[in-house]
Amino acid sequence: MPRRPATPAPAAAKLFAETPAEQRPATPSYRANIDGAARGNPGPAAYGVLMRDGRGEVVAKLKKYIGRMTNNVAEYYGLIAALDYAQSHGVRALRIESDSELLVKQMRGQYKVKSDDLRPLFERARKMSQGLEAFRIDHVYREQNREADALANQALDETSGAAGDSARGPRSEAKAGPRWIQARFRGGILYPLEDIDLPDGTELEVAIRITRKG
Repeated sequence: MPRRPATPAPAAAKLFAETPAEQRPATPSYRANIDGAARGNPGPAAYGVLMRDGRGEVVAKLKKYIGRMTNNVAEYYGLIAALDYAQSHGVRALRIESDSELLVKQMRGQYKVKSDDLRPLFERARKMSQGLEAFRIDHVYREQNREADALANQALDETSGAAGDSARGPRSEAKAGPRWIQARFRGGILYPLEDIDLPDGTELEVAIRITRKG
């Protein structure tokens, strides 16, 4: 009996070959510069986010005072704010630029997240980033992140600066008498644990009383 000719493959099987992935139009990538600021670390904190669309046009300037936090926590709040903007505006590809080496390397998996304050923020940011078609985070120098830094400091000034200055009077007029604050000594440096709120260059007399070692 003569052999029957081979049955040709269905036309649908060729669909994926007709449009190679590399020829498909790429999703426009938005870019967000983020920054966090804390005066006192921990102290009054805020974040700033500058969002640009795929053409490089500024589409949003986000800033918010978030209370008494550390600088690293404020950085993560800025990242989450950028990711939230992307989700709510249908952005599918996002590139983050931050001058926080810690945040960038943690999000890339190069550093472990050991801080209990940062871990839930990291998990939230990672989950949000996985919902995008494309996500990238890069470290930039502070000079390249000045606009986001300015937004974070504007939020601090608007919330605690103007109102606080009017109540206290000029910053140069310090209160009379000693002020007791807590501090921690580490690596040869004395770190205040409260917001001192004094202008740069102010000279202080420090009396040390050890309350706890280690």
